[in-house]
Amino acid sequence: MKKQSIVKKVLSLTAAAALALSLTACTGGGKTAGDGKTYKIGICNYVNDASLNQINENLQARLKAIGEEKGVTFEISYENCNADDAVMEQIIQNFLADKVDLMVGIATPVAMKMQAATEESQLPVVFSAVSDPVGAQLVDSLDAPGHNLTGTSDYLDTNAIMDLIFAADPDATKIGLLYDLGQDSSATPIAHAKEYLKSKGITVIERTGTTTDEVMLATDALINDGVDAIFTPTDNTIMTAELSIYETLANAGIPHYTGADSFALNGAFLGYGVDYANLGVETADMIGEILLNNVSPASLAVKTFDNGTATVNTETCEALGLDYAAIESTFAPLCTKVQPITTANEFSDLAQ
Repeated sequence: MKKQSIVKKVLSLTAAAALALSLTACTGGGKTAGDGKTYKIGICNYVNDASLNQINENLQARLKAIGEEKGVTFEISYENCNADDAVMEQIIQNFLADKVDLMVGIATPVAMKMQAATEESQLPVVFSAVSDPVGAQLVDSLDAPGHNLTGTSDYLDTNAIMDLIFAADPDATKIGLLYDLGQDSSATPIAHAKEYLKSKGITVIERTGTTTDEVMLATDALINDGVDAIFTPTDNTIMTAELSIYETLANAGIPHYTGADSFALNGAFLGYGVDYANLGVETADMIGEILLNNVSPASLAVKTFDNGTATVNTETCEALGLDYAAIESTFAPLCTKVQPITTANEFSDLAQ
């Protein structure tokens, strides 16, 4: 596989000079709360994924706001490793060589690589979109992480998605599970799905893939298996391939239930999970706590969020021969919110 080139973008998020001058005037020569200090932050994103991109965009915007409010500068180095382990390792080593004050790992594989790289130095690491921080052995517990890592989790309530599948199709007897065996974020929700389905006597068909081509083949296999619906958790490999499989599934009359709204953005029937834009904001707030208030990651609890939003792709809904209004009515009692979306590459495309 040809390695993606590393594209490095360094953004300097500066404090507002006018605010600093105003405070100095009011205090007779006093200094701002942040004393104009500069903090170097290295952010590594795992893959070009609409949900993960939302995290990064909102994280950086929130850090800019915090910097202006507190009178400090966040100098950010942002890179995307495109799911390449060797590139990811080099990015992290570059951050260390640049002597960053804190690293941010977006998605489980990046967080795990950063954990290994900072075990000796105990450099603070804040992760985001890690579905199972305890299962991945990143933290001792959600309430007391215990080491140099903490962050935000997009933990998925698998049973809630299973309930939606059978609310829409009470007669379903065969469910497909589509995921990447190598994605740590998939392990726990897939185990929960199998437990749920087998307890109800439902036939479970598992198909896996590690590349888009393999995912496409696995999708074709599930169609030939005659499944009534397919479930995928917050799996970045399948997310990357969604634009290549959603029409095939819709044409086959098989709804794809997934663990993030970005899947629905890219054509899946349903995405169920957290607000990834808010995930980015909350991650930035945790960075502020650590760097500006000297809070130790070991004692800063991992943040988890309500997983109650169901995002339904109305175009795919129609292609499946389903009525959105009826689906919304069916799902509403089981969700905090049901919202429509149409197919696009990125969320920003919807506003164009």
